Amino acid sequence: MPATMPAYRLVAWEQAPQLAETAVPVPAAGQILIRVAACGLCHSDLDMMAMPAAMGEGLGWSVPFTLGHESAGWVEAVGPGVFGFDREMAVAVSSPSSCGACRWCRSGRDNACPAGLVGRGYGRDGGLAGYLLVDDVRSVLPIGTLDPVLAAPLTDAGATSHHAVARVLPRLRPDGVVVVLGVGGLGAFVVQILRARSTATVIAIDPDPVRRELALRFGASHALDGVGQETSRELRSLLGGDRADAVIDLVGTDETIACASSVLAAGGVLGLVGAAGGTLRRPWFSSLPRDGEVFTFQGSDLADAAAVLALAGQGAIEVPVVPYALTQVAEAYDALRGGSLTGRIVIVP
Repeated sequence: MPATMPAYRLVAWEQAPQLAETAVPVPAAGQILIRVAACGLCHSDLDMMAMPAAMGEGLGWSVPFTLGHESAGWVEAVGPGVFGFDREMAVAVSSPSSCGACRWCRSGRDNACPAGLVGRGYGRDGGLAGYLLVDDVRSVLPIGTLDPVLAAPLTDAGATSHHAVARVLPRLRPDGVVVVLGVGGLGAFVVQILRARSTATVIAIDPDPVRRELALRFGASHALDGVGQETSRELRSLLGGDRADAVIDLVGTDETIACASSVLAAGGVLGLVGAAGGTLRRPWFSSLPRDGEVFTFQGSDLADAAAVLALAGQGAIEVPVVPYALTQVAEAYDALRGGSLTGRIVIVP
């Protein structure tokens, strides 16, 4: 094992990250060292790059730290007191950090853990490096024969998508309808997980024709263009006299929220995942369906990561990836900013 490694690090607030040489960590008691096979990129990384010091420090973060919170690879070494992990075992590392001891973690709601504001790739060293040190062993998930390069984006994008689907499943009728607004990096997973876990009809909406084709290939029955008056009319025509059991909004603009609330059936559920900052500019009482439910969240639970990794291992979902070398990470982030990708970018050290 080398003494040093390249890592893509946020070295100062509101400055571009740098590829720097850092020491390879040595696992202490209760820790695992992972040799990184791949680390997925996320739009939240771009937000971190532009984050002012006051905001970052308010979250409990301090620079420098290595970016990257979607990691998978192989066990390289374990510290004293760690059992059940053999060297070279393929593993994924759950993206959200959690303490494992608070009331949220004890009830399986890890994404609500108060300790989750600081984690690998957001405030602490993450996976955009040759090696990743993990000190909460419960977050290290064996993946069997699943390729770690495919597993990496499932630890956040896939797990977050699974969390949204798991929340709406109790309100889905076997012959019901789910509308998915936005079929980008998360929406493609949402469509596939819905197909794998329910018999409901899936209608996808996205302005990008390539993404609409992808949605159809992944199991959507219909794929409509954008959110506007014509699309709303077409959607209502598809729904007939009924309305949707659920809408999963992966965009989160005023327009998508208005569309979602207008097509929900009584008792329907709106899962707001997109972070575009939209609002519902009408009174909630008269705009939302009777006995309906609205939820929003950030991240996922350990159970979501385990479940979506299992689905991928069974071949029930595809993981389209666009690989880049670590030396190309700045170029990869530029591609992410461009927004025209149909797969998840993964950095392969």
